[in-house]
Amino acid sequence: MKLQLALDLVNIPDGIALVKEVEQYIDIVEIGTPIVINEGLHAVKAMKEAFPNLQVLADLKIMDAGGYEIMKAAEAGADLVTVLGATNDMTIKGAVEEAKKQNKQVLVDMINVPDLEKRAREIDALGVDYICVHTGYDQQAAGQSPFEDLQTIKRAVKNAKTAVAGGIKLDTLPEVIKAQPDLVIVGGGITGQDDKAAVAAEMQRLVRQG
Repeated sequence: MKLQLALDLVNIPDGIALVKEVEQYIDIVEIGTPIVINEGLHAVKAMKEAFPNLQVLADLKIMDAGGYEIMKAAEAGADLVTVLGATNDMTIKGAVEEAKKQNKQVLVDMINVPDLEKRAREIDALGVDYICVHTGYDQQAAGQSPFEDLQTIKRAVKNAKTAVAGGIKLDTLPEVIKAQPDLVIVGGGITGQDDKAAVAAEMQRLVRQG
């Protein structure tokens, strides 16, 4: 089980300073969609150059032109790139094909997919690396959590690894771990804490225990 830190609302220098605090406790650092929108893909490049030992995920939420956008993210140094599960199979196929060429990984984000189980089965057959249950900011504000959805996807998926994101904090992490995802994605649960390193260290301990 791996731990991914999601950076969403920072600029590049602040992001790098933040990752320095927790670098030894995380496996993957995510350049969130807001940063890509604000800073462009050079945010991915800067993060990879600053932390060559960490994997970097570019949260592009690809909806079209899968192959091209994977290629551009790979050029910037991304190890993993996100594609939306709500897109069509051709886009996902194009993304997977290009990712394999570039020796990169595709994570499919299932945010706003209506029939999770059915779509997870379809996407699993397309050869993606991860399928991620994602409760978005707006859904979290309405009181939703990703735990039940994760169980649904675990049942449906045979080949891909599973990931979970959406409002995970230290006190809810044990519940997440029980569902045995391969990747746990945490944003504000680390970035919003006073002692980021202590929280990240404890999260890493729980994740490693599985």
